[in-house]
Amino acid sequence: MDVNVLRGVITAISLACFVGIVIWAYSPRNKARLEQDGRIPLDD
Repeated sequence: MDVNVLRGVITAISLACFVGIVIWAYSPRNKARLEQDGRIPLDD
């Protein structure tokens, strides 16, 4: 396995993880909890 192939695989895995996190963060079922968590610093 060439080093460049390994770098490409790691980049693809990182991109897939990033896209998964973005989809999770913007899913409608998490909206209420994430909105509440985002207000914590302002409630003090």
